[in-house]
Amino acid sequence: MLVKLDDPSLLSKVIDIISELVTEVKIKINEFGMSLTAIDPANVAMVKFRIPKSAFSQFETGNEVLGINLDSLKRILKRCGNGTSLILEKKENFLNIQIQDRIKRNFSLNLIEIEGQEKEMPNLEYSAKVEMSSPDLISAIEDCMVVSDACSFIIDSAGFAIESKGINSARSEFSRDEATIEAENCKSKYSLEYLQKFMKGAKLCNKTVLHFANDHPLKIDVKTEHMELNFLLAPRVETED
Repeated sequence: MLVKLDDPSLLSKVIDIISELVTEVKIKINEFGMSLTAIDPANVAMVKFRIPKSAFSQFETGNEVLGINLDSLKRILKRCGNGTSLILEKKENFLNIQIQDRIKRNFSLNLIEIEGQEKEMPNLEYSAKVEMSSPDLISAIEDCMVVSDACSFIIDSAGFAIESKGINSARSEFSRDEATIEAENCKSKYSLEYLQKFMKGAKLCNKTVLHFANDHPLKIDVKTEHMELNFLLAPRVETED
């Protein structure tokens, strides 16, 4: 297996984001490209990431599954600078990582055994789909974090709203002119601790797509020409005493 990325900056940013959710992953490299799917230890969030084969300038592989410690990989990828290229080559039980710029720098990352079956992101049905500006979404989540540890995504006749209520409250409203809304009226509540981490992914593109329904998991889609990143977050369902 040998693959090459001429611009590894996006991979570095995504691995940094995912490492805040999970510590070890199985990275699959096959005829379709590079991908990983993982669930966090609390079973609250799930993440899926894919780089298509077309994004690589060199791609020689069969079906490989690499057990990776993300913290170790993240530290190596941060050594990539502007104008560098990245070569990943599996040799026995190691992943050889070569960073090329003026000089060639070589790292060797020990591959690890990860138990358990490979996870797949479930296909769920949603009553709401909202496509909106990533900066607007990030700003609304940051507003909610000022007042509480959870926020609600709300669809009503006025449009889409993100609201957080504690002793204090915050609410951002988006009309159908400001966001593309295909939805029935619904409401669901989610943890801001996780949403804050997901927003680092939203910064990678101009638009973010949200899928949700009443008390239903939230799916967040972030896509660029050479990358697809998906998050799934369980709802926070509160019971009355």
